[in-house]
Amino acid sequence: MNRRGQNELPDFNVCEGVALLAMNAQVDRPIGMFDSGFGGLTVARAVIDLLPSEDLVYIGDTARYPYGPKPANEVRNYAIELATSLVRDFNAKLIVVACNTAASVALSELQRVLSVPVIGVVEPGARALVEATKNNRVAVIGTVGTISSGAYESAVANVSRDISREVSLIATACPGFVEFVERNETSGLAVTELAEKLLAPIKSADADTLLLGCTHYPYLSQVIGRVMGHGVRLINSADATATVVRDALAENNISRSVGSGAQSSPRHSGLREFYSSGDVQQFAEFGRRFLGPELSVAKQWPK
Repeated sequence: MNRRGQNELPDFNVCEGVALLAMNAQVDRPIGMFDSGFGGLTVARAVIDLLPSEDLVYIGDTARYPYGPKPANEVRNYAIELATSLVRDFNAKLIVVACNTAASVALSELQRVLSVPVIGVVEPGARALVEATKNNRVAVIGTVGTISSGAYESAVANVSRDISREVSLIATACPGFVEFVERNETSGLAVTELAEKLLAPIKSADADTLLLGCTHYPYLSQVIGRVMGHGVRLINSADATATVVRDALAENNISRSVGSGAQSSPRHSGLREFYSSGDVQQFAEFGRRFLGPELSVAKQWPK
């Protein structure tokens, strides 16, 4: 019999046990992601590929897309509503604003008001753009809302200072591109003619690297690539954003991904849920063509 008595329990740090349970509960919460519609599925694809064991909840606000032509305050209100729902209704542990327009006008406010990390697509894309250029002349295309916000000018300037590299940036709005993607018209004469018209200033500026500053635009990459020519590298911010998500999860000790150095889950594949504010059948059918089999069914967003 030990000095504590036969009926006493062995030493156990209750506080540590509670903290571990709390950490595990937080680790097991999903990543929350939203976009105005289908475009953010490019970011979802990259996150799923890089972090296969993470759970993911994605909301496509198809009832109110596109965001690009809408006033900044309106888009900001949508973003706050969607992000708040992901935290409140789905217990998201981290939010990804997978929409350039929403990220450009609402990211800082979301980071201020939400209790979880919030990541946008603008800064990761800007960093990838600056790091890729050879002639220091770069370009970004996006919606009217994204380009008029000046978010990419600020992000590129910040990255340039960080890595001590001066670059010249041309930012061009491409109204109409999103609508072509949403109609599944990603090739053909009409979209090619529009691309030739809208991208002419960038070709004239001799930019060697072009950032697709809207998550819809990668679906037009073949058309854009042909118009710009082989000498221009196209940058899709989805992969860069997924890397930032991975790092943020690890830094906040909320990663369940194998090999992350944090808590790991015994499950090999995360659970994915997809919601739409509009027609859920259309969202599932159209989105599946771009994301893959993970989008087998969509549900109505319970806003």
